[in-house]
Amino acid sequence: MVVDDDPKILFAFQEVLRTEGYKSVTAKDGEDALRKIITKNPNIVFLDVTMPKLDGLEVLRRMKAQRELVPVIIITGYGTMQTAIKAMQLGAFEYLTKPLDVVKIREVTRKALASTQSAEISARQPLYIGDMVEQYELVGTGPTMQEIYKLIGSISTTPNHTSILILGESGTGKELVARTIHKTSANALHPFVPINCTALPEPLLESELFGHERGAFTGAVDRKLGKFEIAHGGTIFLDEIGNLSPQLQQKLLRVLQEREFDRLGGNGPIHVDARFIAATNRDIGADVKKGNFREDLFFRLKVVTVSLPPLRDRREDIPLLASYFLKKYNDQLKKYIKGFSNEAMALLQAHSYPGNVRELENLIERAVMLTKGEVILPDSLADTLPSSSHQGISLPITSQTFSKSRVDILNMFERQFVLERLAKHHGNVTAAARASKMTRQNLQRMMTKHRINAKKFRG
Repeated sequence: MVVDDDPKILFAFQEVLRTEGYKSVTAKDGEDALRKIITKNPNIVFLDVTMPKLDGLEVLRRMKAQRELVPVIIITGYGTMQTAIKAMQLGAFEYLTKPLDVVKIREVTRKALASTQSAEISARQPLYIGDMVEQYELVGTGPTMQEIYKLIGSISTTPNHTSILILGESGTGKELVARTIHKTSANALHPFVPINCTALPEPLLESELFGHERGAFTGAVDRKLGKFEIAHGGTIFLDEIGNLSPQLQQKLLRVLQEREFDRLGGNGPIHVDARFIAATNRDIGADVKKGNFREDLFFRLKVVTVSLPPLRDRREDIPLLASYFLKKYNDQLKKYIKGFSNEAMALLQAHSYPGNVRELENLIERAVMLTKGEVILPDSLADTLPSSSHQGISLPITSQTFSKSRVDILNMFERQFVLERLAKHHGNVTAAARASKMTRQNLQRMMTKHRINAKKFRG
């Protein structure tokens, strides 16, 4: 549907869309548009801003209030900052200014149609069916995570004084494991107290852990309870334990051995009744050999060890994690995105994730924020994933049908090739084509096919 009070604009749009094989209907004002949206049920709406009766932004506002999810492309002859911001706030799919570019109209039409075709949602994407009540939740159904779940189940039945050491790269979910151990243990109703061992300098961290009496040092105007005392009956989570100073390592060892500590400036020992869970992303065994970490403390902490795999070693969980984060950010950002296209899911599964699950979460949050249609497309991911091919080859199987899977992989390769050629030649299409031993026309066809704009590589 094209909505504009200028008959020449309506005619021009109809001709462009007809040559591309699309059927179109027109409306001359906002009220006419709202009526026809209900009766004609269009797949896309091109909507002018300045019109009699109802302006385009008011039409868009009413459509979104009625949960009309059809992509709306705002068109205007007055491209002010306020209009552009308001259009995007109201949920416009795209915003075009007059005079209109025929190539841009074709491109945005294809993109908007792809975003509405729910059949394009990856069949490999399992649906996360949880209710998102839990703020902290481990997600994964692969064999590696199943073994971790079983280990957590065994740990949760051990006495409260059994210490746990969690090992894993940054972003693998070490705190999530610690919280899961806590909430499935007998002490779940008692405090869970997380402590980042790198967040504070040593004197402040010591006060934070042990607390202090009034007057214990300059500035100590009141008694302060330490984290060890606050966590009574619960769980103490020492994150990044590998960065603890030698002095604090010695004091922590005494706490673990004697199950008591002294408040700074205090006169008597205080009993510790809590489970200690420590975590680190360092090779703590190597630190012990180098003398950077106390061996006796290391063995005190690792009564039970949980080793978390990096996300690249459990790729089978990426679709479920992506679905989980999609639901999470749909709820937070008030979006109604149904899923990922096959190509988008293939990109997610091919990436090596040096930032692990945290990186995947950030990617999905950004994609949900940028996506205006019902399906997340590669465009919402490409800016952050173009270099993934340098970090190891992984060819995801996107379909049970060989021919379909092969087409998906070839499309991924074409897109990646064009992106890298244009990046190397700073957006110079002629130079990129010449270096690739192909004609400029062929390269441009690939750019159009994969919706790649050379301008973003210039400068």
